Amino acid sequence: MKTHIVTGVALGAVLVFSSEASAAPTPDLSGAVYAGFGNQLTRYADGEWSTLAKVGATPQFAASPDGTKAAWVTENGELQVMEGGKASTLVNGLQGGTPCLTPVWSADSSRIAYPAQGDTIMVAKADGSAAPEKVGTSPGVCHLAWSADGRYLAGYNTQGDSLYRLNAKTGKSLPAKGVKYINHVQSLSPDGSKAVVSIPESPETLGDGTWPASFKPVVLDIKTGKKERPAVKGKQIGAFYLPDGRLVVRTAGTRGQSGTAGPAHNSLVVLDSAGQPVQRIAEPAKARNRALLQVLA
Repeated sequence: MKTHIVTGVALGAVLVFSSEASAAPTPDLSGAVYAGFGNQLTRYADGEWSTLAKVGATPQFAASPDGTKAAWVTENGELQVMEGGKASTLVNGLQGGTPCLTPVWSADSSRIAYPAQGDTIMVAKADGSAAPEKVGTSPGVCHLAWSADGRYLAGYNTQGDSLYRLNAKTGKSLPAKGVKYINHVQSLSPDGSKAVVSIPESPETLGDGTWPASFKPVVLDIKTGKKERPAVKGKQIGAFYLPDGRLVVRTAGTRGQSGTAGPAHNSLVVLDSAGQPVQRIAEPAKARNRALLQVLA
């Protein structure tokens, strides 16, 4: 086991890199996007905070994978996009005020998928240069996640008892195996075969579909229904797939872990495609109680 400690990392003061005779360095994470009080979406990169969007009362929001844009559905059903400090309306007539009906960005941050009427999943170019296109109909419209290869969109149904994966190439939607209760879909593996989800213990703990500030991540194999917890020590409060197949697991900090009496830092632990930890990065203390929307690679 090789271990390297590197200072001056973008997300925090210390990064721990571990590998089993790793052949090549793992690319560092460049930042993250969070949702905080009042649904304010903020980006942390290069040691600085910046505001992506202040979406107000609406809980239906998403941040682009490159961390430069935000999308949200207003209370009156407008899909809006914020880029460069300018907001524009992309689509009208959607269902606003429903927390779980969130849009999702493509891996290249150029397109947005969103649920429309009748469980229809639509895709629009973020710059509004073309009319939205229907990619299929699926009961799984809640907290949509999009695989990095662009083929699959997955979400859970409004009853919270099934996850469905829509093939955007064929328009066919199929239920995942092994799901009895579900209340969040955080992300899909690059090929869409696995999903990071939150599985409540009972229907009484389903919640209202609001994006969670934290959750116990489960990696679900959509075809077989096999469930696994990421192999990371500590209290896990989230996980996120990167486009290259790495899995980033968020763990809760404990006060005093840095030898001071100040606020504790959560950590982002990066696992390679084989499930081995290769990096541990301290988040800024300010992000402690914020929801993690994107990890920027």
